[in-house]
Amino acid sequence: MTRRAILKTIFEPFVIVVAAVYFALDALALSSLKPFLKKIANLKLFKFIALWVASLGPYPTLALFLIPLILLEPIKPLSAYFVASGQFKLGMLVLIVGEILKITIVEREKLLTIKAFAFVYDFVSGWLTWIQALPPWQVVKHSFDDFIHWARKLNHDARARGFQ
Repeated sequence: MTRRAILKTIFEPFVIVVAAVYFALDALALSSLKPFLKKIANLKLFKFIALWVASLGPYPTLALFLIPLILLEPIKPLSAYFVASGQFKLGMLVLIVGEILKITIVEREKLLTIKAFAFVYDFVSGWLTWIQALPPWQVVKHSFDDFIHWARKLNHDARARGFQ
């Protein structure tokens, strides 16, 4: 076996697990933030951006899809760093603004007119739907929702007692 094959054998399972955990957490966070993000996306600035993107053709829209993916995806680890370093509000602000920009810039309907994109999108969506239907996913999502509810209640109680 070559050194490269040995390294691949050793690190491939680790990379797959890290990627799966990352995407699972991303999907959980996004599903919890969707109602809030939709409200913010209705602001005048974001409506203007959405109308501009809608006026583009499929391939410029694909470029606009790839640019936010490449530029805005690293925002999540950056926001996690801010939260972990004690700057919770800044971390949440960075995450919310990044997700809003990503959601408003990406217009899937037009991208789905590109056959290759539609095939890959349907394939990935099918797998994501299947994964989300699994009992372990449901348990984790339920626990995450319970945690969010607990955190909101804790925040509400703290504000009621005069803490900020």
